Formats: sequence, structure tokens, C-alpha cells
Amino acid sequence: MTDLEIGNQAPDFTLPTDNNGEISLSSLKGKYVVLYFYPKDSTPGCSIESCAFRDALPAFETLNASIIGLSKCSVTKHDKFVGKYDLNFPLASDENGSVCEAYGTWKEKNLYGKKYMGIERSTFLIDPEGKIAAIWRKVKVKGHVADVQNTLNDIASA
Repeated sequence: MTDLEIGNQAPDFTLPTDNNGEISLSSLKGKYVVLYFYPKDSTPGCSIESCAFRDALPAFETLNASIIGLSKCSVTKHDKFVGKYDLNFPLASDENGSVCEAYGTWKEKNLYGKKYMGIERSTFLIDPEGKIAAIWRKVKVKGHVADVQNTLNDIASA
């Protein structure tokens, strides 16, 4: 799979979410969607990032945007993560990795010289027509949510 680029149609998906839910990208047409991929529920960076999106959700909603967090964790793990941090947006479970593959976020990683496959922390801003409006790869958590918010603000007000 080649990496997606700005202007590409965002690959559609339908996935199970926390709280016995289900979400599809196509069901959100007409809204902006912030789709963020993160490695693992309840780990330090993922918790900080998810809580930052949680706290910023009202501001995103005023810009006609929905937030979806996505990892390969099970729905059961998502339920615990949502409960622990009182998250207010859906967490999609991509256990077979097909959506991670489609978005090019399943990458070889290196930790202390050990190579393994995992999710590269990435965020995609998808416009109301379902096209990719902005991409962040190899995300550093600090300041990321504000950066996404500022970009959406610029795009939405253009």
C-alpha cells in the first residue's frame, strides 16, 4: 500500500467500537473527521493523547468535526480505557489491522534495537466529502491536539 496523500479519498471502514457500538467513516459524510491511530490503550502517551482529544472535543464539535480513536486493541480493552479516562468519543477496534494497513500506519518499529510491527502514531483530518485534508505521521503527543485543532480551524474557515 502506498502512503495516502492529501486530496486522496479516505479509505472507508466499518469497525466495532467501545460500548458495543459500530462506526463507519461513510456514516460521517458531511462532517470533518479527526481519525487518530494510536498504539495501545492505557499506555502513557496514548492516555495523554486521548485525554487531550477528550478535553478538546467541544471545540472540535463547534467546527463540525467528529473524533475517532483507532487501535488494534479489543473492544473489551477499549471499554476499560474509555471508562478509566471518561473518553467522550468512539474508539474503533481494528484487531485484524486492515484499516491500519489501508492508512499506512502499520509499520516496523524499533525499540532498544528490537524490531517489531506496530501502529505508527498518526492522525488524518478528513473533510466532509471524505477526502484527506491533512496528515500527521510519527506524531509527538505534546501539542498535537492543538496543532490538529488549528489546522482544522484554518481549513474550515477558508
